[in-house]
Amino acid sequence: MTAGSPGSSAASGGAAVSFAGVRKSYRTGAGLPVPALAGVTLDIPAGQVAAVTGRSGSGKSTLLHLAGAMDLPDSGTVTSGDLDLTRLRDRQRAAYRRTIGFVFQRFHLLPALTALDNVLAPVLPYRTGFDKRARAAGLLDAVGLAGREHDLPSKLSGGQQQRVAIARALISAPRLLLADEPTGSLDTATGTEVLDLLFALCTERGMTMLIATHDPALAARCDRRIELTDGQVTADRKPANAPWQEGRISGTRSPGPVARTTTLPLSNLPDRPRRYDSQPES
Repeated sequence: MTAGSPGSSAASGGAAVSFAGVRKSYRTGAGLPVPALAGVTLDIPAGQVAAVTGRSGSGKSTLLHLAGAMDLPDSGTVTSGDLDLTRLRDRQRAAYRRTIGFVFQRFHLLPALTALDNVLAPVLPYRTGFDKRARAAGLLDAVGLAGREHDLPSKLSGGQQQRVAIARALISAPRLLLADEPTGSLDTATGTEVLDLLFALCTERGMTMLIATHDPALAARCDRRIELTDGQVTADRKPANAPWQEGRISGTRSPGPVARTTTLPLSNLPDRPRRYDSQPES
């Protein structure tokens, strides 16, 4: 398997993400172009947690969609690890997306499925090198939902539903986690709890994480804050007191009280699938 192909083996830890001269526009119903990104160039090192901030319409979600191969730029390149996402074919991009974790503002759980089956959903049709149900149950345990595996989303609070969504995002042991306003639908206290969990799990696994957010308090907790205005990077700085930075980089700092409730650390779970080109099970 050659380097840079979607079938290359995935090493532990995070994936570096780079944007080089990326431009993206959408069209209105009348066919008029609406710029979303205007020549963005960024390098996100492996293992970094970066907040992408800016007003609505500034290009935050578009940046995440491009990093997750949910869309393609009009020009420029987007790379994740050693993959040039702009050169992948449709099937290769779909395979790549199965190796990425996505956390959305509105959870996007399937209402007819239990918590366990929602976590299983992304990998259910595919062959994997691990016990799917065991990993899904372990992830629900890790996010503090042991015993709630068979509950439908309607029986869970907003914070619990977002925990299920986080577990679902981690089912493939991703190197890159993309979170679009992950606490936007939660009250302040619940949002803080979910963030504590998300940062602790990222520290445990060493994942790279991009978070699109309007929340300055959330951005201040990240290793880096990237501000977009009208599709351009207008500020790029490292908060002086990012509390997770030391632990994530050096391993010398505990992720804090949340770790005591994380009964099954992700390091105890089986390794992620080693191929990006998993085939549907017959």
